[in-house]
Amino acid sequence: MVQQTWTAVDDYFDGLLVEEDKALVAAAADSEAAGLPAHQVAPNQGKLLNLLARIRGARRILEIGTLGGYSTIWLARALPAGGRLVTLEVDERCADVAAANIARAGLDAVVEVRRGHALDLLPGLAGEAPFDLVFIDADKPSNPAYLRWAIELTRPGSIIIGDNVVRDGAVVEVDSPDPRVQGVRRFTELIAEHPRLTATALQTVGGKGYDGLILALVTD
Repeated sequence: MVQQTWTAVDDYFDGLLVEEDKALVAAAADSEAAGLPAHQVAPNQGKLLNLLARIRGARRILEIGTLGGYSTIWLARALPAGGRLVTLEVDERCADVAAANIARAGLDAVVEVRRGHALDLLPGLAGEAPFDLVFIDADKPSNPAYLRWAIELTRPGSIIIGDNVVRDGAVVEVDSPDPRVQGVRRFTELIAEHPRLTATALQTVGGKGYDGLILALVTD
């Protein structure tokens, strides 16, 4: 009953507040049809990313972890004229699906899908920095390393967002054997310790279950 309630509440608010058009619906459907993991953000979370990018006035966005391009579309639609989004994806199948979804949404002129391991690709982005917003939604054990690069590639006023940090509550398990949990815990600790970051974390419930995100501001 709890999950049913969470889903029903999401559906209620989404029906009134979230404009999930044909391109977004098709992106989610094609990702599922291709057998991609159902890990993309929920519609209301995609709208949140879009609003955060618009509030920030982001002109350059970096996404680490593309999957099928659903969140990419939400973020890219927040860009002003002349804006640019770079998204990094290691899985060729995901990158192919994402590229098709992004093109169907009419965003292939402003979005570049770069293929390969993010930690191999990130050093090459130095000449395109600073980014105004970085969305980290890839393999959680690498989150600490992604954070270090996110800080390197941003500037004061930039936003860094880390997704899937609650892990159904497992984030509080100090001795968890799950490397994803340990990656999130170290990611959070590094944010807390860093003198250039101020942050908060939010637990979320909804159609995607129980999870959450971290939102960090680069201060100087």
